[in-house]
Amino acid sequence: MTTLHTNQDLDPARLREVFGIFPTGVVAVAAVVDGVPVGLAASSFTSVSLEPPLVSFSIANTSKTWPDLRRAAHMGVTILADHHHTVARQLAGTVERRFDGLSLTASSEGAVTLDDGLAHFDTTIYREVLAGDHTIVLLRLHAVGRHGTGDISPLVFHRSRFGRLSA
Repeated sequence: MTTLHTNQDLDPARLREVFGIFPTGVVAVAAVVDGVPVGLAASSFTSVSLEPPLVSFSIANTSKTWPDLRRAAHMGVTILADHHHTVARQLAGTVERRFDGLSLTASSEGAVTLDDGLAHFDTTIYREVLAGDHTIVLLRLHAVGRHGTGDISPLVFHRSRFGRLSA
C-alpha cells in the first residue's frame, strides 16, 4: 500500500509534476478582437454538459491574453491534431506572432478556428468561476464541426510534453 503524503508535498513544482501524469488534449481558443486574431492554447479543455451544451477550459489569472480575449462576442475553440505540437507552442508564445502562417477561419461573430484542426466549436462565455490561481471558463456552444476522416489523433499534453495517442 502506498502512503499519501502531507501538505508539505503540495508546493507548485510538485503539483505540476503530479498533475502532469494525467494526459490532456490541447485546444486553441481564439477570436477576432479589435480587428485582429487573439488566442491561446489550453490543455484543460473538457466537455461539461449536453443540455445546455457547455464545454470548459481553465486560464491562469495572470494571463495577459485572457482580458482581451474575453471581450470577444464569440470565441472559437479548435481541437488540435497530433501534428500541431509546433502550433500549440506558437499559440503559447509571443502574442504578436501567435497566428503567423496559420490558416484560420473567422465567423461573422468573430470566432476564430484553425482550418486543419480535428474539430471546432463556436462559443460564447456562459460563466467564469474563480478557482484559486486560475479561472474556469464555461463556454456555451452555438455551432460545432469536425474535420477529417477520424484517422488523425488529437494532440496530447503529458508530463509537460506534447505527444500522440497510440493504439
